[in-house]
Amino acid sequence: MDQTTVPTASTGAVNGRRAAFAGGVGTMIEGYDFSMYGYMAVIVAPLFFPSDNAVSSLLLTLSVFAAAYAARPLGGIVFGYVGDRVSRRAALMTTLLCMGLSSAAIGMLPTALAIGPVASVALVCLRLLQGFSVGGEVAGAATLVSEAAPAGRRGRYGAMNPFGATLGFALASAVAGLVSLLTTDEQMTSWGWRIPFLVALPLAGICLALRRSLVHQPAADQVRPTSSPVADVLKNWKRPLLQSSGISLAVNGSAYFGLTYLSIHLITELGYPKTGVYWTTTVVVAISACLMLLTGRLGDRIGLTGLAGIGLTGFFAVTAGAMAVMGSGSLLVAGIAFMVIMVNSSFLQVAGYSMIPELFDQKVRYTGTALGWNIGVVIAGGTAPVVCVWLVERTGNALSPALFVMGVCVAGALAVFSVRRANAYKGVIRSGCCHSM
Repeated sequence: MDQTTVPTASTGAVNGRRAAFAGGVGTMIEGYDFSMYGYMAVIVAPLFFPSDNAVSSLLLTLSVFAAAYAARPLGGIVFGYVGDRVSRRAALMTTLLCMGLSSAAIGMLPTALAIGPVASVALVCLRLLQGFSVGGEVAGAATLVSEAAPAGRRGRYGAMNPFGATLGFALASAVAGLVSLLTTDEQMTSWGWRIPFLVALPLAGICLALRRSLVHQPAADQVRPTSSPVADVLKNWKRPLLQSSGISLAVNGSAYFGLTYLSIHLITELGYPKTGVYWTTTVVVAISACLMLLTGRLGDRIGLTGLAGIGLTGFFAVTAGAMAVMGSGSLLVAGIAFMVIMVNSSFLQVAGYSMIPELFDQKVRYTGTALGWNIGVVIAGGTAPVVCVWLVERTGNALSPALFVMGVCVAGALAVFSVRRANAYKGVIRSGCCHSM
């Protein structure tokens, strides 16, 4: 049985708000740092992977984007151990620091023209460090909020994590758009692309100062199990691990399709100007982030599985049609279609972030959440942009990435249905026990 102490109405609200703020701050930096590489991919590609074929260069750059996700499970294991055995806060402070430093280092990295292939290798290493750090950040923030939120308010407090992460994407797009606006194409290629990465360092410093105010959170239980958290999860929590992986696969596959690939699609496939796309993305992503604060409240009313169902159904139904509308030639119309797609993420992300930590017992919650979340991210999150570009190149159909979104939604629906059925079964058992008493 979950051994989490249920907070009182007063202390639970205060702790929940502080935890939600601390979690949202960290995931905002995570979203900014990790997405900036995607937004800069079109510019960075020829600098670190020069090639006569522009598509090949872009695919190599996006492959590095995907490679960073290979390090996320390892980061989840390491930081999960720290979070479950030592301190939630210690793990979350470290992930934030590593993320800021690695992003700033990318901004100072010499290009292939200056140091040859070493530049590409160094870029891969820094992206792996980013992936390692993020592997512990998302799970830790979700765990922290889940444990501090008052009963009946998991959705609205849990919404702060995807709100922060999505706002980080919007901030990254805004910074990219501002730098693109203030520089010429030559300046952007020469040195302008570095500025958004360097901005990550002061942002991380500010967020570290804010997160330090978080009360020290010791590991879950004073009585330590003999096995490691990873071994415990793999042995005793197989079903929740599969459920969380399926939910994460849908959440991250659909989110990264919208947050990372669609801006590339608008620029490279449909020919819209980079600056206009950056600002359109900023507006769309910011609106979808704000909607999460409302969908979180809705989740507390209709249940998190119901909230996930709305998002999954919406993605499955509208993605192909909205992508077709994007080719109208009007960036305004394309932005509206973009918004139609991203509304669904406002439902699905809140449900996923809030639902997954509750599948595990407190003593392994950080590790279980990290493993499940990162398995889904590796399969569908980091691969989303490169798979979508490959699909278009392979099929010659600009709408083919919609098939990817539909596929991950089917996998997510199966996982959500499993959770819903398990919850219904538990409810029947509890009702029966209460009746017999």
